[in-house]
Amino acid sequence: MTMSPAAHSLPALSSSHRPLADHSANWRMLLLAAAALVVGSGGAFGAWVLIKAIAIATNLFWFGRLDGSPAAIVDNALGVWLVVVPAIGSLIVGLMARFGSDKIRGHGIPEAIEAILYGESRLSLKVALLKPLSSAISIGSGGPFGAEGPIIMTGGAIGSLFAQSFQLSAAERKTLLVAGAAAGMTAIFGSPMAAILLAIEVLLFEWKPRSFVPVVIAVLVSFLWRPVLIESGPMFPVHHAMELNAELLGIALVMGALAGLQAAVLSNGLYRVEDIFARLPLHWMWWPALGGIAVGIGGLCDAHVLGAGYESIRALLDGSLVIRVAVALLVVKALVWLIALGSGTSGGVLAPLLLMGGALGFLLGQMLPGGGALWALAGMAGILSGAMRAPLTAALFAVELTGDFAMLPLTMAASASAYGVSVLVMRRSILTEKIARRGRHVLQEYTVDPLDFLQAEQVMTPAPHTLPATMTAAEACAFFGEEGRHRSYPVVDDEGRLLGMVSRLDALRWQVGGAPAGATMAEMLSDVSVPSGNPKDAISRIADMMVDTGCGRIPIVDPASRRVIGILTRHDLLKTRHAHRSAENLRSGRHPKPANLSHG
Repeated sequence: MTMSPAAHSLPALSSSHRPLADHSANWRMLLLAAAALVVGSGGAFGAWVLIKAIAIATNLFWFGRLDGSPAAIVDNALGVWLVVVPAIGSLIVGLMARFGSDKIRGHGIPEAIEAILYGESRLSLKVALLKPLSSAISIGSGGPFGAEGPIIMTGGAIGSLFAQSFQLSAAERKTLLVAGAAAGMTAIFGSPMAAILLAIEVLLFEWKPRSFVPVVIAVLVSFLWRPVLIESGPMFPVHHAMELNAELLGIALVMGALAGLQAAVLSNGLYRVEDIFARLPLHWMWWPALGGIAVGIGGLCDAHVLGAGYESIRALLDGSLVIRVAVALLVVKALVWLIALGSGTSGGVLAPLLLMGGALGFLLGQMLPGGGALWALAGMAGILSGAMRAPLTAALFAVELTGDFAMLPLTMAASASAYGVSVLVMRRSILTEKIARRGRHVLQEYTVDPLDFLQAEQVMTPAPHTLPATMTAAEACAFFGEEGRHRSYPVVDDEGRLLGMVSRLDALRWQVGGAPAGATMAEMLSDVSVPSGNPKDAISRIADMMVDTGCGRIPIVDPASRRVIGILTRHDLLKTRHAHRSAENLRSGRHPKPANLSHG
């Protein structure tokens, strides 16, 4: 902090003040945008490979043919033997997880979040190869999952691997990982805006040009590839020829609240099932096979619960689904999905949630104005918002799937209502609960850090006590022994210009080891660099300086004259954050106890 032995080895320690700006972008953003062109293409091709792999697996498992064309599991003629097929596929997935990589287990998005927050956004080539293959086997053999979770993990791995090959920073790797994930989702569903919002609400944990621009570039590139590789237009084109009014929007709010409760029940049920599997006296490699047997039994009840179920989503949205099938999707699909996903097999959550929320809305819609198809749409938006805590993504995703953007106010009402219910009744989302169970906390709220918008001159202690450069080492020792209230003090010349910092530790070292007779502070500090801040610096820069140098008290100097005009301490930083939180939580008519404003 001062003249301790480490102080002599410090580099130039001025704040290197830069003008404050609204954003922190620099020219490397353009480098990431260029890289996003490649990552976006990789995400699109990864989605195409995944779709083809699912089709091939479906044909092999259910029809015994090698064919990459789409096939409907409900057309199989296996009879009661269909119980065996999901179990075989799940057993293969368990073996791949055991002897390949256990990161392919689960639905992919929590693993991507964990890699972003705790793994420096590093995903391996093994995961990039095994995740889509295992998911294709799981879904193709009847697993009640969708392709979105696997493609988010696969697209993210493509972006991460590309970033790792160029030795980019962890923040830049995160940007390209999320860009690849959003590109993959865009290619699967044709929903570029929802993919961008998913990146912002769920994956990025920031709102910065550095990440936003490359993600948009990757999504747009993937969107342009989609007609060439997969298909063009909305995935489930539907148009509701009706005008929204207060009655429909009010019903949408109620529908959203019910979907939010449905999401809470499903999320709680999923982790209860995981706990049951964890208590089994079997290695986790065998759990997916047990889950596969449950899936097969559900398929005997109604084959519509098997596989991704995109045709059932289409039937829900155009109103053609049979009531009996809708009931099976609401009840049986939920049960087999909970058991299969809780067993640790590989699959996604988005398509199953669409089916279950859509089935709820479809059935209730039989008694409501607008019909089942309209309320299936609202139910889908609501359950996605409630389960994933991504209300903007959910509202826009529902209308992008159908192309019916006139229904956006309705899906937004359902989404907001479900979100409100979800955050009140569930501590964590279905995505973050898994991470929390590993002992890691995720906060999904964005706020402005007071350390970033307050400046040093607003927080510092003005006109601090300083020591004159003419003071001798002996006088400094006496001062710290009798009067010194703080651990260190700025040393200034006759004009008040900063020369350095002297600490209680320095005085003790001089007293024990001896100092040159009559040596003044100016002579003792002649070869010592000292950290200092600018009054216009954001206090986050001062905090970084404290960490980098170990100095707990940073003098603030006038940039023109180098005169000391204030001092900023660790206590000031903590006090600032405390005051911000107290003001945020302040209720009308209630005032927090004032903080101790003394400076240490």
